[in-house]
Amino acid sequence: MLTFLATPVAAQETVIAAGTIRGATLIGPADVATVEGATPGALSDMGDAIGMEARINLYPGRPIRPGDLRPPAIVERNEIVSLRYNHGGLLILTEGRALDRAASGEMLRVINLNSRQTVTATATGPGLVTVGPTP
Repeated sequence: MLTFLATPVAAQETVIAAGTIRGATLIGPADVATVEGATPGALSDMGDAIGMEARINLYPGRPIRPGDLRPPAIVERNEIVSLRYNHGGLLILTEGRALDRAASGEMLRVINLNSRQTVTATATGPGLVTVGPTP
């Protein structure tokens, strides 16, 4: 006679929007919920969504997928930012206007307010972007 011991199966859950979440909104604990059952391609842990920003509008009861989220933006469109170039001992700081929104480490377009030239920069801090070679 063979005896099999049943191993507990981890309950699978799907993260859903608890209410309408507009794009570019920071997601908090009250904005998400879980339902039983796994949805392919959807988040299964609420911790993966909390603190992120919605890329698109998310609707109540709909599963949240990783592509629906992004890190929160630290530079807003039309914001006046410090434009920094630092390479080989040369440090240049000037002001620019962000033409895009960006999270930390993301690329964005910035117009240099002195030269009126548009450059591609990397968001490195709130209100700070860096141009030039990356270390």
